[in-house]
Amino acid sequence: MKFLLAVSILVFSTIPALTQKRGIEPELLSKANAGDAHAQLAVGQAYASGIPVSQDFAQAVAWFQKAADQGLAPAEDELGGLYQSGNGVAQDPAKAATWYRRAADQNLATAELHLGLLYDHGDGVAHDSAQAAAWYRLAALQGLPEAQYNLGTLYERGIGVPQDYAQAADLYRRAAEKGNAAAQFNLGLLYDNGTGLARDYAQAAAWYTRAAEQGLPRAQFNLASMYANGQGVPVNLPESYFWFVLAAKTWSGSHQDEAVRDRDLVAQHLSAADLAAARQRADKWLNEHQK
Repeated sequence: MKFLLAVSILVFSTIPALTQKRGIEPELLSKANAGDAHAQLAVGQAYASGIPVSQDFAQAVAWFQKAADQGLAPAEDELGGLYQSGNGVAQDPAKAATWYRRAADQNLATAELHLGLLYDHGDGVAHDSAQAAAWYRLAALQGLPEAQYNLGTLYERGIGVPQDYAQAADLYRRAAEKGNAAAQFNLGLLYDNGTGLARDYAQAAAWYTRAAEQGLPRAQFNLASMYANGQGVPVNLPESYFWFVLAAKTWSGSHQDEAVRDRDLVAQHLSAADLAAARQRADKWLNEHQK
């Protein structure tokens, strides 16, 4: 069985790390204390990340608040994230939505994504898939891959927008080309099933490979199946076994049981040497990718 991965991903804005681990630079702190909003944002990010000072979310909130009160969109977005997570402040999704909206109204792509996620999940705002799609679209137009992926899932399922597989495929492709593993998997699945695209097993295998190499168990499982059946790739049972081993080790529950079952079916057709080599390769892969 092959699986559709269509789950919105909550991704908060990346916190740039200050490079020196010896406390906040006096000049930066002086500017922040003098009211420079960008310096206040940087100090807040230092406290939120714990680099180059000890992590202190309460201090991060205080500095983000100072910058946000001056209308600095990235600070508004950061403050919204802390209200949503409850780090350094009482958790309050409604306040998170307020701050995200202020930043989104300034066209900050990450805030548009975050506000879309709140509408998508009904967190801090009434659930509204059409609003989620609208905010995702604004962020997607700015090239944010998470927003492109999330909007693609809505088009694929016809939630908040008319169902449109071709539009979903286009959005998945945009996100997939930027390295989004979930989008790579979903694009592969559309090619695999011939949904919104001409069926193309070679393309499906290629996109599954890119997602599998990033550690996505569903992609590893589907790629293993393709190597076992010779769909889009030549039959290669050692390669199939390798990917089934990874899927079985990284999945859980009933999906893991299915991966174990198919792994063991393939194993029946391999020599002891092939099995040992594939297991060794899988162990090496896991050591390199699960640090």
